Amino acid sequence: MRRILIVEDERVLRADLMDYIHLNGFHVTGAGSAAEMWTALTDDDLPDVVILDISLPDGNGFDLARDLRAKFNSGIIMLTAHGDTESRVRGFDSGADIYLVKHTSLREILAAIQSLLRRLPRNAVDNGTGADWVLDSVSWKLVPPDGEAIKLTATEKTFLEALAANAGNPCTRENLARLLANRQTHFDNRHLDAVVSRLRRKIQDHTGAEPPIKSVYGVGYSFSANCIVDGH
Repeated sequence: MRRILIVEDERVLRADLMDYIHLNGFHVTGAGSAAEMWTALTDDDLPDVVILDISLPDGNGFDLARDLRAKFNSGIIMLTAHGDTESRVRGFDSGADIYLVKHTSLREILAAIQSLLRRLPRNAVDNGTGADWVLDSVSWKLVPPDGEAIKLTATEKTFLEALAANAGNPCTRENLARLLANRQTHFDNRHLDAVVSRLRRKIQDHTGAEPPIKSVYGVGYSFSANCIVDGH
């Protein structure tokens, strides 16, 4: 699962951001100060993207961005009340990939995260998530990082192909139901949930671990681990 670190001293805004981004399929950590940010940045739990405020009680976001850029490969999104041209230019000079002002909507912030993740090298940050899962679309098998291949039905294969193609971002229920309806005349949310429930149980029975298929509230489903589609 892709990891996001939110560095924001305004508690309510930080909580809103954390809740919204988490509901959209990301692992989210919050920090209210520069000190808390450095504590959160451990080698075993590095974020893919850092959302960084400029005005913190114990640090300057421009300086912090420069330090982050020198030490880590994480993407940096500055989210600040300073919307003037000079601050924007200084933010980019400090190492920010994206610069947003605080009246930006949660949906726009999420879109910025997703856009930045598509531009970053897939393995730029070692998040300790382990090896990739492999979806063999020819033999209809899902191969976990450590374990035996799991045989899939046609519906399960199509469902997983859709999640894998979305690179960790959530697929909507509507799109998934429309895709799977090509194989089944009547396919609604109830049928979709049944497919997911059976597939999760199948993966858990084979691996003994929590399946990486995540429900994203109000949206649909995502595959929270790295997944490579092998079509031979």
